Amino acid sequence: MTFTQLEYIIAVDNARHFARAAAQCFVTQPTLSMQIHKLEEELGIKIFDRSRQPVLPTEAGSAIIMQARNIIAETKTIHEIVQVQKGILHGRLALGIIPTLAPYLLPLFIASFIKKYPLVKLIVSELTTDLIISKLRDGKIDAGILVTPLQETGINEDPLFYEELVTFVSKTNAAYKKNYVLAADIDPDKLWLLEEGHCFRSQIVNLCELKKKSQEGHHFEYEAGSIETLIRLVETNDGITIIPELAALNMRGKQQNQLRYFKSPAPVREISIATHRNQVKKRIIEALKEEILAAVPEKMEKNKKKKIIPVYPANNDSSF
Repeated sequence: MTFTQLEYIIAVDNARHFARAAAQCFVTQPTLSMQIHKLEEELGIKIFDRSRQPVLPTEAGSAIIMQARNIIAETKTIHEIVQVQKGILHGRLALGIIPTLAPYLLPLFIASFIKKYPLVKLIVSELTTDLIISKLRDGKIDAGILVTPLQETGINEDPLFYEELVTFVSKTNAAYKKNYVLAADIDPDKLWLLEEGHCFRSQIVNLCELKKKSQEGHHFEYEAGSIETLIRLVETNDGITIIPELAALNMRGKQQNQLRYFKSPAPVREISIATHRNQVKKRIIEALKEEILAAVPEKMEKNKKKKIIPVYPANNDSSF
């Protein structure tokens, strides 16, 4: 049994296809297939059911692949320990981040991180929460920045900060005349929401208890793909939307005047770095965390005392 053979079965499990796995490992398919066949002969068990498409691991194969992931992860940990002892921080970090955070958080820390750690290649992808979780489990990304708690087995959550939720209202909306708003003040028929697939939408559903009111109005009729679109819709139409605090930081003039904050305790969303339990790039991820915390407003680290809005809808529908 070799590390190479273990890496090959992990690659096939990720790709669910021998040819694609071989391409990812930069070897020919016959080479990859031969090494996996040798491993199966040594163990006296079939790891993959080749009669099915896509290729799936057998029951025993699934357990073997899980252990292979642990072994490969531990070998990478050894390399990281050596690099840390040498005072060197370098490598590749694949990071996923949800769309309602990316345009506001990334500009705050990317430049300083790259300058401070020039030997680290940071690869960032905007992904929905469910895709981040899936790619963390498959080892396709190293970490994710997203809203928690997730309640996902095997996914570690390291809270970074707590982002307050605020309302952005049109001048013709009743909330415009208020100094502070309550969730009960929001007319669901005037509320602009993100489209399905965003965890931020699910939090607003929970905050405003829209599931209970969904049969009374048509507040789900208008949906947007981004926070910026929601803001533009409110500016040009009557209505109200709820946005995260980071999105409001750069607002000036007229836009600033259209912000209304929730009455204390204000609702917040918990922002965390999520990793798989087998993650080995702990030192690079810790460095990333340090740069993020140095970049965000200090008050966001103290917002935990406020009301954390759950990610999952009240009816436990996790398809956000």
